[in-house]
Amino acid sequence: MKEPTPEQAKLEQAILDHVARTGYRPVKPRVIAKNLGIPREGAADLKKAVKRLVRMGRLAYGANHLVRPADATQPAGNLVVGSFRRNDKGYGFVRPSGAAGAEVEVADVYIPAKRALDASTGDLVQVRLVARGGHGADRGPKGEIVEILRRQTHQFVGTYFEQRGVGYVRVDGPMFSQPISVGDPGAKNVRDDDKVVIEMVRFPTEFRDGEGVITEVLGPLGQPGVDTLSIIREFELPDAFAEDALAQAHEQAEAFDESVPEGRTDLTDRTIVTIDPADARDFDDAISLERTDGGGWLLGVHIADVAHFVPENTPLDREALARATSVYLPDRVIPMLPEIISNSLASLQPGKVRYTMTAFIEFTAEGQRVGTEFHSSAIRSTKRLNYDEVDSLLAKPEAWLKKLGPEVHALLLRMHELAMMLRRRRFARGALEMTMPEIKIELDAEGRVSGAQVSENTESHQIIEEFMLAANEAVAERLAAEGWHFLRRIHANPTPRKLKALTEFVNALGFKTESLESRFALQKLLARVAGRPEQHAVHFAALRSMQRAVYGPQVEGHYALASDCYCHFTSPIRRYPDLTVHRLLDALLAKRKPRNDLDELVVLGDHVSDRERRAEAAERELVKLKLLGYLSDRVGEEMDAVVTGVERFGLFVQGIELPAEGLIRADALADDYYDFDRASHTLSGRRSGNTFRLGDPLRVAVARVDLERRELDFRLVDRKRPAARRTKRAEPPRKKPVRRRRL
Repeated sequence: MKEPTPEQAKLEQAILDHVARTGYRPVKPRVIAKNLGIPREGAADLKKAVKRLVRMGRLAYGANHLVRPADATQPAGNLVVGSFRRNDKGYGFVRPSGAAGAEVEVADVYIPAKRALDASTGDLVQVRLVARGGHGADRGPKGEIVEILRRQTHQFVGTYFEQRGVGYVRVDGPMFSQPISVGDPGAKNVRDDDKVVIEMVRFPTEFRDGEGVITEVLGPLGQPGVDTLSIIREFELPDAFAEDALAQAHEQAEAFDESVPEGRTDLTDRTIVTIDPADARDFDDAISLERTDGGGWLLGVHIADVAHFVPENTPLDREALARATSVYLPDRVIPMLPEIISNSLASLQPGKVRYTMTAFIEFTAEGQRVGTEFHSSAIRSTKRLNYDEVDSLLAKPEAWLKKLGPEVHALLLRMHELAMMLRRRRFARGALEMTMPEIKIELDAEGRVSGAQVSENTESHQIIEEFMLAANEAVAERLAAEGWHFLRRIHANPTPRKLKALTEFVNALGFKTESLESRFALQKLLARVAGRPEQHAVHFAALRSMQRAVYGPQVEGHYALASDCYCHFTSPIRRYPDLTVHRLLDALLAKRKPRNDLDELVVLGDHVSDRERRAEAAERELVKLKLLGYLSDRVGEEMDAVVTGVERFGLFVQGIELPAEGLIRADALADDYYDFDRASHTLSGRRSGNTFRLGDPLRVAVARVDLERRELDFRLVDRKRPAARRTKRAEPPRKKPVRRRRL
């Protein structure tokens, strides 16, 4: 085959880079061209490049000529592309692109330290397979990195120190085993133990040290707020809004006068309530519910009309698109929109006229949906309620009649009746609920952990959840009926391979089932284990068998919700996909044909899904960092815990009362010699009965805390089932409303 020109080679590499990235979904060449910013006249060259790569075996065509990665299990020319993760000892592993969700188990490629170049965790790399036999055993492929295709980042956060007149930074986490030289110790007036941001100039390898430059000093290690700022920089979360976006928000505020303009349906005389967490600052959904003459129900789901204040292709839209989601950190929120929009103009505050998009959904007396209607509307919320208040009302309705008045009181009881009916119908069609007890950390005034609260999915949460799900589904089905493309919320079916592994796992636990490929079989299993000691194990394993929910225009359903057509409509203040759906509804009501480009929506879906993953990762990492700080002077303290992961090198466990996750190293289990079984998620001792498995309850003690490497080691205290929860506080943990799950 003729060698490509330099221009052709550059284009081919760009295509491979794009197709190999995390979250890529097979699309046609023209979509790739658009995403790479290639002009229309260059599309033909891109198609030729794709054909060449297919002939070389580096790409493949799927159904409808969609471009997909080549089979990672049979790489052409012994070359594979994938994401690298480096161990602190220098060696690492590459997960071949396309392995996630593959029907055949794809082994990670072991990369010796001397063959890893200067790749760091998260980098996209090209690997040449050189032999069988991974780290420590003849267990899979071994390779060498031949090229780094894309760096995950050049920006890192760490702790500064000086040695022999030279400045160094220990990068946070286990990514780099050796400190990074940053040259002049006087730069930026940095001092020992300051947290700093560095730009990597030269990545370290097995043969040379790394070199960087300090770009920002965050403050002394341990100073309040520095941990949060470190995570914000590490994940490159957005800072302040641009001036032109803030100016536009102020212009919108000045123009808004709380009148009901012509063309909006006036619902200001309806009894409408909001139900949110007690500490909520923005209120973007409200509910009304009436009985119809025929004995049925008319549900009104009223969602803040954010699209009215954020027109397309404006500074506010640019900021919202770049952020794509609000980020909920333990001690602050980084909003998608300026607070003048999210906490004022588009916040459905009681007693104030607010613009909304309303979905009226009619149900029969038995809860069967029979009709939908959509309106550009205006409401005046009658009452703001929180989850605890509604739970209290449901427990003792008569005690709340005088407090709320007859109209709101009757509305809430109607809401409960219909919501529980919809919930029963949803589970009857095969919906799944795999939830683990959630613990939210409490922080003091300086942002340090002071305790924890149990978050429970009570009936007040379920009322709002059912109504939001009903509205999301109704909107999706209406847009689909119009023949329009839109950003769906997609939760793909788990692969047969993963369901087979889950079946084998639960059979080993003693729950005999032939196959869990039927959602009703899985639903039945979850019901069987409810409240039993094995519940943790089954729920952890079931969650791991599920694929991740993403956004995209592809016509795929939502597995967990048992919905064939689903989108997100109910939170446009904090999610950009919802904002795009609102704009389509607005076009529908105005009888206007919207711009409806499938290729653009594929690219947009990838972007917002990536931003969602970034937000969740940042939140998890900051919670972890704050918990490590809390436990750093509590070595020896005991807690009840549950096994959340089983690996050859040990057990990952998470505290039940305090959600700290750490490792019990296998070599610290001195009572026996343990063998690892990946299929059953177990470490089995060679003596009878010594087995640790996913979901096992344990009693553990804090053994070691390393703040800079973000590592926590536990030691095993007792293998017996934990007793009742212990807490240092005089009172048991309070129930705290959960932020809605990302379904």
